[in-house]
Amino acid sequence: MFAKETYVQRRALLKKKLGSGVLLFLGNDECGLNYEDNTFRYRQDSTFLYYFGLSGAGLSAIIDIDADREIIFGDELSIDASYGWEHNPPCTRNANASA
Repeated sequence: MFAKETYVQRRALLKKKLGSGVLLFLGNDECGLNYEDNTFRYRQDSTFLYYFGLSGAGLSAIIDIDADREIIFGDELSIDASYGWEHNPPCTRNANASA
């Protein structure tokens, strides 16, 4: 989406405006389909996308303003889920460095 610096700046501005505390960001998870022709399968939460730029399902993040820490949580892809990725599949382990 945008460069890493864009998301870093957005989070820095948010931390500056709020001053202190711990912020929890819950990304969306995949949802079940109630109709076979439903084209809506998944979309990441807009707030999570705005501050972190990561669109993977099942991600969450914490910003601890007082400790100046930002942590992203999520499950690693299984071999089956990563099948079909031409290059490196997305990895939660690397997400903290890229967001």
